[in-house]
Amino acid sequence: MNFRVEKEVLDAGVKIIFVVINGLDNHSNSPEWKIERETRIQSLYEYYAELDVKADPILEGFHILHDNTGVKRRKNIPASENLIKLLKKNHTVSYINQAVDIYNLISLESKLALGAHNMAHVDGNVTLRFTDGSERYVPLGQKEPIPVNPHEYCYCDDANEVLCRLEIRQVNKTAVDETAQDVFYIVQGNAATPDALLYDTAQKIISTTTKYCGGTGYIITPDKI
Repeated sequence: MNFRVEKEVLDAGVKIIFVVINGLDNHSNSPEWKIERETRIQSLYEYYAELDVKADPILEGFHILHDNTGVKRRKNIPASENLIKLLKKNHTVSYINQAVDIYNLISLESKLALGAHNMAHVDGNVTLRFTDGSERYVPLGQKEPIPVNPHEYCYCDDANEVLCRLEIRQVNKTAVDETAQDVFYIVQGNAATPDALLYDTAQKIISTTTKYCGGTGYIITPDKI
């Protein structure tokens, strides 16, 4: 599996690297992780309690990226900002499974847009590109495909299926459940994101996930096309 990105997407302000973790075990529910997650959630809640998301350069950077590509702000809340809003509202983070829980907390800590995908269900390669409207897109939690707008940056496989729309919505096809063993992660920033933050975040995904779920991980810089 190769990872690629269109030059036009990079020129619009997207910053992207990928992480691959092979051989993880997502069946476990580590007591040590439960303790750690509660500590980290409390710390994050206190940090974000008074934060104005509109004044934060990284969070606002995703909206500027949307502006640059013709995506409406009101209906397209970046994933990390949405997690922050849910944390502030609920005082916690919903638990899905251990691997997903880990990257959700790392997304909150970094403010970057992160996503995880089961590689067993990817057809061919993964390309971050602008859509032309012909792509198949079945968002997470839905049963039927919905139309994709042309000229939205999306992560697509060789079957012309959207795996992640913008940095907002993932899909049923590659959802990471307890059976996932080989997973790739999106680590996406914007023009306001230091390159070092992307790589530090990628390393944190690898170290934390392999600590609690096993496996081995590495970082991939996508080929520019």
